[in-house]
Amino acid sequence: MAEHDSIKSILLDQLKQEHCFWSYNEDSIHRISDDMLIEKTLLHLDLPEIDLLFKLYPFKQIKQVWLEHLVPQEEYLYTLNRFFAWYYFNAKRPDAYIKSMATRHYNRMLQ
Repeated sequence: MAEHDSIKSILLDQLKQEHCFWSYNEDSIHRISDDMLIEKTLLHLDLPEIDLLFKLYPFKQIKQVWLEHLVPQEEYLYTLNRFFAWYYFNAKRPDAYIKSMATRHYNRMLQ
């Protein structure tokens, strides 16, 4: 549990340095959800910090956050999503995978 808290503190400190929480009350930063921590780390931090996520959370949870929050931003995060699909999530054809996951997300929203 101590390692878990230590990793989480490292990520939160790095995100604060990147000014990712400019609109947050200082006290609330340490109470953000796991999904929010994963999303902010994927969006704003570098590979060593992203690698720490995989020590903190299950692969499935990180992938789910990526699919729900980053993949739907297809054009805006195109290069980043393409890299994540290939590097972290083992997609053989990243472009096709991202497109199909984004389409699936939009279809679920329409139901």
